[in-house]
Amino acid sequence: MKTNTNLDRTSGTGRTSEQTDAFITLLDLADGLPGAAELRARSYELLGLAPGAAVADVGCGAGRAVGELAGRGARAIGVDLDERMIEVAGGRWPAGDFCVAGAYALPFADGELRGYRAEKLYHILDDPGRAALEARRVLAPGGRIVLIGQDWDTYVVDSDDAALTRTIVHARADLVTGSPCARRHRNLLLDAGFTDVTVEVHTWVLADERAVPVLADLAERARSAGAISDAQAESWLAEQRERGRRDRLFLALPLFVAAATRP
Repeated sequence: MKTNTNLDRTSGTGRTSEQTDAFITLLDLADGLPGAAELRARSYELLGLAPGAAVADVGCGAGRAVGELAGRGARAIGVDLDERMIEVAGGRWPAGDFCVAGAYALPFADGELRGYRAEKLYHILDDPGRAALEARRVLAPGGRIVLIGQDWDTYVVDSDDAALTRTIVHARADLVTGSPCARRHRNLLLDAGFTDVTVEVHTWVLADERAVPVLADLAERARSAGAISDAQAESWLAEQRERGRRDRLFLALPLFVAAATRP
């Protein structure tokens, strides 16, 4: 399969290769969390693809979903605006096709696809409604779309300092372009003209030290934004690490899965 990293683009992610590699490490961590594989499998079921059907994973990152969809017999194409992501994805998952493009201008003809999937993408878009309309354009009648995302205000973390925890969670959410986008997926799909819209909630629960890197990222982002002090970040994270050592850590994160049909 061909990996295309030479398409012209007018804008990029703004990440350096080193930042992308660090982001891939976080994606790999998330892909290995309890429930992640089952959530991806559920999204494939909701697509309802026949063997050989063309499906795009938009914002494909390092390409895991593309590889898994190809393994299920689909003609899977990964799309991402980050050239480094596409380079890594093509090396990891040679059974898929990959190309550099954005969600607003997909490299497909009208009605070319039978499936469209986007995971943890729409919250970083400044105009998710435009992306949903583009998804409708490239899908054939009867084609299926599946959107997966988190609502960034809904991290649930057990802590001795509930007020500080709320501050950290909300400060992290405020750094996301469309932090509440997942709660709007249903309406986005309806407004774009999709039918048979359904929404499911799948909650990841982490109660061991595997949650610590996620919590560390939360604290660091809040500290960098000036919402909390260095001392507050350090003490909060120290408490969470200690909870992990004592088997008393608790993190829950709801993920919303919206699916619909192109009429």
